[in-house]
Amino acid sequence: MNRAAARPVTRGVWLLGPAFVAAIAYVDPGNVAANLTGGARYGYLLVWVLVAANLIAALVQYQSAKLGLVSGRTMPEHLGERMRTPARIAFWGQAELVAAATDIAEVIGGAIALNLLFGLPLFVGGLIVGVVSMALLALQSRYGQRPFETVIIGLLTVIAVGFLAGLFISPPDGLSVLDGLIPRFDGTGSVLLAASMLGATVMPHAIYVHSALARDRHGRAGSADDRARLLRATKWDVVIALGLAGVVNIGMLLLAAVNLRDVAGTDTIAGAHAAIGSALGPGIALVFAIGLLASGLASTSVGSYAGATIMAGLIKRSIPVFVRRGVTLIPALIVLAVGVNPTWALVISQVFLSFGIPFALVPLLRLTNDPAIMGESVNRRPVRWALGVVVVLVVALNLALIVLTLAG
Repeated sequence: MNRAAARPVTRGVWLLGPAFVAAIAYVDPGNVAANLTGGARYGYLLVWVLVAANLIAALVQYQSAKLGLVSGRTMPEHLGERMRTPARIAFWGQAELVAAATDIAEVIGGAIALNLLFGLPLFVGGLIVGVVSMALLALQSRYGQRPFETVIIGLLTVIAVGFLAGLFISPPDGLSVLDGLIPRFDGTGSVLLAASMLGATVMPHAIYVHSALARDRHGRAGSADDRARLLRATKWDVVIALGLAGVVNIGMLLLAAVNLRDVAGTDTIAGAHAAIGSALGPGIALVFAIGLLASGLASTSVGSYAGATIMAGLIKRSIPVFVRRGVTLIPALIVLAVGVNPTWALVISQVFLSFGIPFALVPLLRLTNDPAIMGESVNRRPVRWALGVVVVLVVALNLALIVLTLAG
């Protein structure tokens, strides 16, 4: 079943890859909408949110990968074994809703990119994104995870170039960036955007799937030496991949803060693209649109992979990946067909995702704190405290969002 389980553990770059696939979830089109909107409306104010969210993401993704490597089971599999049927079905339902919200953002983002590049109607663009994502999933199914990872890493490189190129033409002010590291808000709107950024950066489906990505690539760690080597390589995998994703996210916000602040029409990705073209030239606008397309294509493929992992682990069911891709494509196509503002749909989808984060974080905390599961790799006290603080902060931000939104 898993050829990697029988292969001797090797050193070097061969061990890198699973975190780069998970990192795609952190630079999906939902991030583009949330980060551009945050920079255009509030300038450098919310830089601290992205820095904090990326640190949280790195901590959490490593814990998920560690769970898969040490236990040999995915996070959804662990939850499926421990929950009674009603709770298990309900938990699967919310996880699937979160995955669906993610998919909406990813397909819409790809459709917007195709519209910007070729003038295609959004609905047609959504169909094309769905078809291309099926081709990427076929690559994974036929040739295994390593070629899939290679393609995803290539797309991640395109994303990074696409979203960071403008900063070399018009760099941000260093002192303003440092000022943006001071935690604060500016009214309900900034809290809403902060929750959107958090939902776009700490992705529930990426938490679920990373345990599968690491396990499927390396198998369960055998000897103590192999386990230590794999965990050390996984730390580097997470640091490099999530570090790159964090730079891209912060770069998007800074790009908007420098070039889109108080510019009319930048409340949509299309408007932001036009403003970037006016401020930095058509070449940068073209590169930006290509980065957005790569983001949509890569992230929707990873989202489908995650959805299959969730279903298999929680309800012990699997359906052909192409059937699943077709079914999960429907909500996004409906949103595109009825004419909902696509950028607004992207931002709202990310707010919705932020409410699913505690359902992924709390079980991950409990599983990785359990010595019966993790053995010698169980979390030490500092990590337990750090993860506990993360859960409290995320829940508090969401409660504040509800209160301030209702009050407003």
